[in-house]
Amino acid sequence: MAQETAQETTTLRSRNTGAQVRRHELAAFLRHRREHITPEQVGLPRGRRRRTPGLRREEVAQLAAVGVTWYTWLEQARDIQVSVQVLDALARTLFLDATERAHLFQLAGAVDPTPALTCPSVTPALRAMLEQLEPYAASIQNSRYDILAHNRTLGLLLCDLEEVPPEDRNCILLSYTNEDWRNSIVHLEETRRLMAARLRAAMAGHLGEPAWKMLLKRLREYPEFCEAWERHEVVVQHSKRKEFLNLLVGRVVVDQTELWLGPEVGSRMVTYVPADEESRVRMENLHKIALGR
Repeated sequence: MAQETAQETTTLRSRNTGAQVRRHELAAFLRHRREHITPEQVGLPRGRRRRTPGLRREEVAQLAAVGVTWYTWLEQARDIQVSVQVLDALARTLFLDATERAHLFQLAGAVDPTPALTCPSVTPALRAMLEQLEPYAASIQNSRYDILAHNRTLGLLLCDLEEVPPEDRNCILLSYTNEDWRNSIVHLEETRRLMAARLRAAMAGHLGEPAWKMLLKRLREYPEFCEAWERHEVVVQHSKRKEFLNLLVGRVVVDQTELWLGPEVGSRMVTYVPADEESRVRMENLHKIALGR
């Protein structure tokens, strides 16, 4: 009995030591990234009396919308809990790339809820199918509207998707944050309302999950979304005819079809097939432009 107690004590100390090491690594990592971002990068004046290399702690806290004291404790390796929402805000504030972002979440002992650069549900076979569907536009999305994969035509249909960071490739979010995406949707208000209704219906099975909560928090920054969300409308998936005003080829009318890849996967393949001859020619031209990039 005494031997078991000693082993448990040793294990507990080992865990505490590991957690402490991670906290100090996290603190050092945050300080390093903060000190290597200039005020000009975030739109702040440098000023004559600035002695701190890079950003000040209070500036990072303000930009990430977290408390100064709390952020200071984080850089001091205090034993505090950090949410995935705060980690996401810090990653965006500090301009972390995909590898640095993953490192941040790992040091904090948290799971990154945003879509990764690679998704296990997107197999090589599915990627091959996306390519074979060209020149028609197609993507693989989950029920949260994250774009997990897409072919080259889809990459230029509503905006230049390659210029959008992977963690921001979300259809409903882009309809508020990306000007090109927003302007490409002919019936924007109706589309936003429908997506909000579908998101609410899908979210019933994911209440409390960090990724869903974080997406909803980001969307609530936009009054138009809040208005649609408060309607408490729910809609299930269905095919629909849509109109896009593409910057490169003009108006394209398509029939959107969704093929669910399996309930255990929670993802669907979304295809956009031209609804008329003029749209077919324009989508083929868009595909040729995509191939030439």
